[in-house]
Amino acid sequence: MARCLLTGATGQDSFYLAEYLLSLGHKVCGLVRGYNNPREEELRLAMPELEIVYGDLSDQISLLKAIELTQPNEVYNLAAVSAVPISWDQTEMMTDVNALGPARLLRAIIQVGGERNNPIRFFQASSSEMLACTGETQNELTPICPRTPYSCAKAYAHFLVNNYRERYDLHASCGILCSHESKRRTPNFVTKKIAQAAARIKTGTQQNLSLGNLDSGRDWGAATDFVRAYHLILQQPKPGDYVIGTGETHTLRDILDIAFSYVGLDWTKYVTLDPKLFRPWQDKIVKADWSKLRAIGWAPTVTFEGLIQGMVNTSG
Repeated sequence: MARCLLTGATGQDSFYLAEYLLSLGHKVCGLVRGYNNPREEELRLAMPELEIVYGDLSDQISLLKAIELTQPNEVYNLAAVSAVPISWDQTEMMTDVNALGPARLLRAIIQVGGERNNPIRFFQASSSEMLACTGETQNELTPICPRTPYSCAKAYAHFLVNNYRERYDLHASCGILCSHESKRRTPNFVTKKIAQAAARIKTGTQQNLSLGNLDSGRDWGAATDFVRAYHLILQQPKPGDYVIGTGETHTLRDILDIAFSYVGLDWTKYVTLDPKLFRPWQDKIVKADWSKLRAIGWAPTVTFEGLIQGMVNTSG
């Protein structure tokens, strides 16, 4: 039985990873930022066996205390400020959490576990947003070329993990994550925004939906599939970096087609284009080459259509 510490415990990925690890019989501790967190009670009700600990990626001492208290074998850093557009307005905050946060966490792991032969395995949630769009697919050899403050911060953390891996012989790995969704997504993510709009327009509680570039394409997967990959990566004999995706590309038009047809509506009657929502850094259509991950036994199980329909089902 492993002892696992998950940062960002109230977020989408940590929620599903905690569920998965508990189902395997592991002891799981979730790091929650601040007392009286409004989502903490939801966690306790959903997973009574989950141990809550308090800490903040912006606070080195709190991270050190959390690791000393939980004595984990595995640490999964899934905490991040993940809304890319706000990174332009809140760059310092984004950098402090997404870049310096992992640095503090790695330092705490080394302090608690010792500099050499550290028994703590570390997983960092990197992002495909930091990869260059040099062709149709992105893999572990794709050059890193961030285009937003968000992806710059993620790239910093990604390089740092690789440095700690070499400098301290740490079993530290990165998952280079493509977009991944679930019913737990909030409406500031476009997939949930569309799913929620379809459900609400059907019931008459919403009249229309404003979107940006409908031809913007991404590789979207299911969060429940992705978290299985995080755990599998840390079970490998040697650490490394792995692109996690589905190998399929879909556009916002595809999401609209699935979501609105699922509720029996024609989305063209309700969707308007807003130039302010067009994102210049999202003008490429790419997909993941996850063959390295396939080689160690992982594969996605949730279809794109099933993912979007499930999000509509839980919206309203």
